[in-house]
Amino acid sequence: MNKIIDGKFYAQELNTRLKNSIEQINGKRKPKLTIIQIGDNFASNKYIKNKLNACEKVGIIGELKKYQENIKQSEIVREIEKLNKDLTVDGIIVQLPLPSHINEKEITDTISPLKDADGFTPINLGNVMLNKSNIYPATPYGIIKLLEWKKINLIGANIVIIGRSNIVGKPLANMLINKSATVTVCNTKTKDLKRICKNADVLISAAGAANLVTKDFVNDKMTIIDVGANFVDGKYCGDVKFDEVFEIVKYITPVPGGVGPMTISCLLENTFNLYSQKEN
Repeated sequence: MNKIIDGKFYAQELNTRLKNSIEQINGKRKPKLTIIQIGDNFASNKYIKNKLNACEKVGIIGELKKYQENIKQSEIVREIEKLNKDLTVDGIIVQLPLPSHINEKEITDTISPLKDADGFTPINLGNVMLNKSNIYPATPYGIIKLLEWKKINLIGANIVIIGRSNIVGKPLANMLINKSATVTVCNTKTKDLKRICKNADVLISAAGAANLVTKDFVNDKMTIIDVGANFVDGKYCGDVKFDEVFEIVKYITPVPGGVGPMTISCLLENTFNLYSQKEN
């Protein structure tokens, strides 16, 4: 049995389906995604390049608006407000992290829910919790898709999430609850973390802590989803000590090539759904 959950492979399959849908748009403009970047963060440059390349492959117009790191918050708010009114723009995302003088919440709240390709605005997050949304935060959405693709039973499953962020842990917990899973949300300060994790059917680590999850966290029936995106000694790695747990667990996502490509695929799907809502 192949233990690797190949997010890159499945994302390519989903992107092909999306490309086919976009090619069927006759006589209309193509969907457009605008990415706002502030500063010149090394990791952000890489992620944005991947997003723009993916846009091009499926037929979405990808636009990058890049600003100096010392730009005033009021100026960014004005730029987003202009994009909210631009009828040719369907999706808007602000690449994180932001410089320390920029208030992430205020910037996110400025984006129109009708153009919120990341699914981070309060209205869209509220709709996710109420299970009445078709726009989901891209990383949690990608994780759900991977689990369902591998036919991991979520109904009644004991799922442990390490990480409580507004962009992964919290929305993911709500989405899994809506799938009838039993969800425990932990963080790196949780008491008896190893013991809690070891009893899970599915362990999802989104802590941003390299090598956090070791063999002491896992069991032989477990599926691990590694959301970590860490740089250690110039090398990209997840939260899980992959080589140490690989032989023990049932399924595991690699880093890179697991959740990352799925996040981009779901971002593109969100953009297309926002486009379709507007056009229809």
